[in-house]
Amino acid sequence: MSDAPSIKPPRIDGRRLRSERTKQLIIEAFLSLLRDNPQMPTAVEIAERAGYSVRSIFERFPDLNALRVAATDYSLAQALALAPPRGADGDRPTRLRAQVNTRAHTCERGIALWRVLLQFADQDETGQLKQRVARGRETTISRMALMYKAELATLAEDEQRQLLIALEALTDMESWARMREEHALSFDEACEVWIHAIDRLLPSTPALESAVA
Repeated sequence: MSDAPSIKPPRIDGRRLRSERTKQLIIEAFLSLLRDNPQMPTAVEIAERAGYSVRSIFERFPDLNALRVAATDYSLAQALALAPPRGADGDRPTRLRAQVNTRAHTCERGIALWRVLLQFADQDETGQLKQRVARGRETTISRMALMYKAELATLAEDEQRQLLIALEALTDMESWARMREEHALSFDEACEVWIHAIDRLLPSTPALESAVA
């Protein structure tokens, strides 16, 4: 028999796993309530939707602001997982449609939480909500910089940044919400508005150079 010591599998802390699962269910209940009614729910409403006590919420989150921050981090991670860059190497129409479709789905899922973030950001003394708002906008800018790299490369660096800021503002969450709510556009109709607007703002796509033999 071998004299090598046996390797014990790592111990799984079942109580900690249950606590993390409870935390996730509370976050999901909070987000579910926002989708039903885009107003900040009370601790009682969150507890009822999650199937736990109010005490369970505050055992895992010191206050509702901490819950908002955790829900934002959860949503940002989920958005990145559900919307990886697609079509970045395609032609201009393919890239336009892919980027707009991804952004539209993100807005469709996240507008309620975004409005709550903006509502409470100035009241958050920790500054964490403002950091998440800024991170969300920079993520959108980074995605567009990737998808429209060919067109942006024709501009000076400062002009690139200015255009990306304009494109981020154009495709802001509230822009999507206005098209869907105030103008009653369908999902596809709203996407077309963004596609045509972005297409007009982007510079011409440089022609591919001929391969040199």
